[in-house]
Amino acid sequence: MKYPYSEVEKKWQNYWAQNNIHKTDFTNLDKALYCLVMFIYPSGSKLHCGHWYNYGPTDSWARFKKLQGYNVFEPMGYDAFGLPAENYAIKTGIHPKDSTLKNIEDIREQLKVMGCMYDWDSELMTCAPEYYKWNQWLFLQLYKKGLAYRKNAPVNWCPSCHTVLANEQVQSDGSCERCSATVIHKDMTQWFFKTTHYADELLEGLNKIEWPDKTKLMQENWIGKSFGTEVKFKIKNSDEIIGVFTTRPDTLFGVTYVVLAPELPLVQKLTTHENIEKVSAYIDSIKSLSEIERTSTVKEKTGVPIGAAAINPVNGEEIPIWIADYALATYGTGCVMAVPGHDERDYEFAKKFDLPIRKVILEDGKNLEEELESAFTEIGMMVNSGQFNGLKSDDGIIKISEFLEANDLGFRKVNYRLRDWLISRQRYWGTPIPIVYCESCGEVPIPENELPVKLPYNVDFTPDGGSPLARNEEFVNAACPSCGKEAKRDVDTMDTFVDSSWYYLRFLNPKFSEGMFDTELGNQWTPVNMYVGGAEHATMHLLYARFIHKFLRDIGLVNSDEPFAKLIHQGIITNQGAKMSKSKGNVVNPDKFIDDNGADVFRMYLMFMGPYELGGDWSDKGIVGVDRFVQRAYSICKATENISARVSCKAKYSLDELSEPEKAIYRKVNQTLHKIETEIENFKFNTAVASLMELLNTMYKEFESSSDEMKSYSLERFVSMFAPLAPHLSEECWQIIGKTNTLFGNPVWFETDVISLIEDNVTIAVQVNGKLRAKIDFPIDSNESFVKEKVFQDEKVLSNTQGKAIVKEIYVKNKIYNIVVR
Repeated sequence: MKYPYSEVEKKWQNYWAQNNIHKTDFTNLDKALYCLVMFIYPSGSKLHCGHWYNYGPTDSWARFKKLQGYNVFEPMGYDAFGLPAENYAIKTGIHPKDSTLKNIEDIREQLKVMGCMYDWDSELMTCAPEYYKWNQWLFLQLYKKGLAYRKNAPVNWCPSCHTVLANEQVQSDGSCERCSATVIHKDMTQWFFKTTHYADELLEGLNKIEWPDKTKLMQENWIGKSFGTEVKFKIKNSDEIIGVFTTRPDTLFGVTYVVLAPELPLVQKLTTHENIEKVSAYIDSIKSLSEIERTSTVKEKTGVPIGAAAINPVNGEEIPIWIADYALATYGTGCVMAVPGHDERDYEFAKKFDLPIRKVILEDGKNLEEELESAFTEIGMMVNSGQFNGLKSDDGIIKISEFLEANDLGFRKVNYRLRDWLISRQRYWGTPIPIVYCESCGEVPIPENELPVKLPYNVDFTPDGGSPLARNEEFVNAACPSCGKEAKRDVDTMDTFVDSSWYYLRFLNPKFSEGMFDTELGNQWTPVNMYVGGAEHATMHLLYARFIHKFLRDIGLVNSDEPFAKLIHQGIITNQGAKMSKSKGNVVNPDKFIDDNGADVFRMYLMFMGPYELGGDWSDKGIVGVDRFVQRAYSICKATENISARVSCKAKYSLDELSEPEKAIYRKVNQTLHKIETEIENFKFNTAVASLMELLNTMYKEFESSSDEMKSYSLERFVSMFAPLAPHLSEECWQIIGKTNTLFGNPVWFETDVISLIEDNVTIAVQVNGKLRAKIDFPIDSNESFVKEKVFQDEKVLSNTQGKAIVKEIYVKNKIYNIVVR
């Protein structure tokens, strides 16, 4: 009989829902386990294969832990604010709220068909006022602590999305990560969260979490901690002082020019009248370049002098001041001391513009008079450096730093690449910023008891380069909470990464009204034990969530340092080599495969495609093989219907009491149990599925010669192992073989008989003149004479040795028997 997947899957989905099988008891903290997958953005394309690849296998891991006796919490919600819904609204005229809520309804049903054990009582959506109210409350707490602030700064502007982007949202080629348009830079007054306040903690915390090394390294590099010295350069004929951060103060005597970031206000102050035209033209020419492009080591060096000169503090030498795109206002002080003799970039720049190159660090074995053919950047001896001549350059770093501090010419400093989080967005579909601007009082926070500041429905969100909320007078005009006079609301909305920076805490009790989240549950159930999502979030969501969690700890809301104890990245399922997206027209809809094969087959096929962390290009060619496996699993259970009700089996057997066919099954069952535990635990689903296929083959081969007791023993364990990967089918098969309880209502996981894993026999390879001629099974630790006797009874060995002189025989116990003939 063919497996009736449609009927069976509906049956068990209804049973699980009606009996609250997936409802988590938050009071039971014994073996409590929080498993979370990054929640879904409810776009118009609904669920595609990539979503399935993220959610299905993660649910299989969660189900595996539940079968092992853990009290698992696995929620699902919707990251509902954001640009795609707004852009869709601009294109179609359908309001973002309406399209988002409709998409959530559709996606919810698709997720239920998937058969994941989500606790639907914990569902949330970030576009609901009862959720984003707490985004605003969080903003106010940061504001009180001085960690939310507003300033005018150069920002990344996407001319297509008509909004500001955080540095993390600009791709390496300078394009918008959402729409791929070229990002430009402009000065705007924006709101920031002070992530830099936690820079050291964000670095140190990486040692406390079990995350992929590559992701931790990306965050480490993004934070970019460096130790150095800030050197004070006076300006000729000016009271201005340039502060330059350097990690190489030992090269200070080799500075031959200074470079300023073109966007620094100081540039306009210092540029001479003769140079103003070319300086302005240069600044305009680099506005479209990203930070990655500007600092690229392979990009052609560009720059112009501004006509002013700086004074080198260690030797009083006048040196020209230039502007160049590789100096960034957002790194260090935005000023660079150029040492062409000992920095590759400075060397190339000096060569191009014919600037002096001075050797102040001498490479071992080189002569002082030899001309530098490239920058020497290693440790050497200090030369042409006044009183510091003869010092090793690494010692010189300390000595010159001490000299600068003693003479008030500089100070030692720690610098970071990390920038504060720019959270202002000039878009409609997001959380309103809870600030009003009053002519008398300035910027005034909304009182907490007046939250949420609700997002109005009637807004013209057609992009015009400004914030859509600015066109809704009813929203904009408000009374100042401080003095009662007329005021204007902030018309920007928050970056949607604010929504996802703390959602894992709200899941624990999404209807909680007395605070941002239920702190008792937050302390008991976080950090999240297993978090699964894309590696593309390494320096955005994953960094922001760590920052917010540390802040929440500091204001007494959580008792842990990190939000996610363990992190797994799934690979990406592509189609024709490209990531699936509606805009590319390459989305594969899973619904057809569910209709044709069932949810369990589709889930298992995705897991069987290859290593989970690698993903792969979509192909449905192999789904037939997985379907055949499922049909065979169902058939063997139907053929032994009620066997567990008729025959009881022991938890363990002695191998001596089993026949050879039973021994083969018993060993294979326990080998598979042992392997499955390791593979599913480590998200190696493809090898877990393969091992179950092998076990099923052994059962088909040996069942005819085995007792009903051994059939019952093996089927119970097979179905239990199968359950995380094919939950509907396994529940059905569990009942077919005669079990009255349900697998996930009364979880069962069997213990491995480790004694059975010890092999009685080994396979010995037989080689003749280095070529494999036979593989023969022997009892373990067989002596050489016994092995030799059996080897020379093998037909293939005889055909390759008869009539030839045997020169040598070598026996490696339990491994190989080698024969040399001539």
